[in-house]
Amino acid sequence: MADDGESPPDNRGSEDQLFNRERHIRYLEMNYQMLPSPYEGQEINHLTLVYFIINGLHILHAIDRIDREAVINWVLSLQAHPKNESDLNNGQFYGFHGSKSSQFHSNENKVSVLNNSHLASTYCALAILKTVGYDLSLVDSNSISKSMKHLQQSDGSFMPIHTGAETDLRFVYCAAVISSLLDNWSGIDEEKAKNYILSCQSYDGGFGLIPGQESHGGATYCAVASLRLMGFIEDDLLSKCTSSCIIDVPLLLDWCLQAYFPIDNV
Repeated sequence: MADDGESPPDNRGSEDQLFNRERHIRYLEMNYQMLPSPYEGQEINHLTLVYFIINGLHILHAIDRIDREAVINWVLSLQAHPKNESDLNNGQFYGFHGSKSSQFHSNENKVSVLNNSHLASTYCALAILKTVGYDLSLVDSNSISKSMKHLQQSDGSFMPIHTGAETDLRFVYCAAVISSLLDNWSGIDEEKAKNYILSCQSYDGGFGLIPGQESHGGATYCAVASLRLMGFIEDDLLSKCTSSCIIDVPLLLDWCLQAYFPIDNV
């Protein structure tokens, strides 16, 4: 608000405030062609960066600006494959690596360890392939789903990599999306995942990343989306009876509305 009590002029419709679609497309194209220097430290997450680029271009109706076949071949080259069927029981995860460099990790004995695939990278890889129109039935879904079971913990949560890491709702969501995209739910114990998600709903209606943590918008999205993908909640809950829903919908809605900050209050 201005010091004299008057509202500042509304410039939201001025030319310099308009969304410049072509400029955004050029920026995404630039990032597609070459990893910018500020992101070089994130090379291990190259696949995730490409996920945002491809989906950004798709939203802007400019997906034709990229070489579809080149993207498909690059993404597919990042999947870890077991040497044989028995390898699927060795505790490793055979998903997608985040980048070429993460395919050549060395252990303490300087021995090359080729499988360093990551749950979030696998989510990004499949989402990219889906966006560019690749037939996901051609992906080695059996290796992904069967080995993904090794990442689920006894409490229903998921860790992102078989060598160990944090566990929270982000990776439950990744597992649910992966299962949905592949139309293969054999890699997740849905009942355990559901119970873990429910344990993350806070007293205020939102969801924390882990049980007992404060509510967070991203965590709440991961929780609700995962439950919907697994079929534990329906679409359009508000138009149906919510008393039998496994989550407290009115409390969740109240939390969402309290988190909303209208532009008029700026």
